Amino acid sequence: MTQTRYHLRTAKAEASRIFAAWDQAFEDEDAPVGVAEIDEAADIHEVSVYFDNDAGGATRLDAVTAALAGMTHPEIEVETIPDTDWMKQVLAELKPVRAGRFIVHGAHDRAIIRANELSIEIEAGQAFGTGHHGTTAGCLSMIDVLVRRRRPQNALDLGTGSAVLAIGIAKLARIPVLATDVDPVAVEVAQENIEKNGVSGLVKTAVALGMQSPAIRRAGPYELIVANILARPLMDLAPAVEGQLADGGDIVLSGILERQRQAVLAAYRTQGLFHRQTLRRGDWVTLHLTR
Repeated sequence: MTQTRYHLRTAKAEASRIFAAWDQAFEDEDAPVGVAEIDEAADIHEVSVYFDNDAGGATRLDAVTAALAGMTHPEIEVETIPDTDWMKQVLAELKPVRAGRFIVHGAHDRAIIRANELSIEIEAGQAFGTGHHGTTAGCLSMIDVLVRRRRPQNALDLGTGSAVLAIGIAKLARIPVLATDVDPVAVEVAQENIEKNGVSGLVKTAVALGMQSPAIRRAGPYELIVANILARPLMDLAPAVEGQLADGGDIVLSGILERQRQAVLAAYRTQGLFHRQTLRRGDWVTLHLTR
């Protein structure tokens, strides 16, 4: 069955209000609603809602949006989505990614793993953290370099997503890893991936808002901390991250655009942490810092 996507672009505050209104209005029609950041610097966010072509909810869309008091919203655009086997298409497009000694792949590519590679199996349906984004691959490459140089005794994967980095650390270093995320659903997915990759004896998960979690405090300090999130949260977390870093420990940060690099480094420099190396993949950078 074909679908129709209705979408508009606006600032974050307005996008949040429109998302909430659409989500409530069309909940009973099983019409998926989503919001995505398009351009952080320009404050452009896109809100989308998807209707099956035989659904009547789309006829109410303008009225629902117009009812938001005091808001002048941009014109709602329309796109027809063809009937496609999305999983088959995604699997075809998501080729295995090699980063250092790691290969991140789906179950359909198990046969291509080389004898000297460390396999991290993440299914394509779990989009965040499949290893295909430059930030994830950059972190894996940096982890490979650091563990070759000095094997840490424990590690924290902050904002773990699908747990791809935690799994990689556990397979490479065979050490205890704590994988945390603010999203309980992400933690459930992470736990499934950890078990599927055979490292549940090494990697533990916890729901945690930033560094404020008893689980984080109990397992720290950490000789390796990795955080692949976004630049602003990374800057805000600098004091707490420094407080959980063991003497001689390493920090790997990503989710950072090249233009944000200096601001992130400055936030950590004020905590007595120093830049050692930058890896670049496209517009994204991965940073290595120590005391």
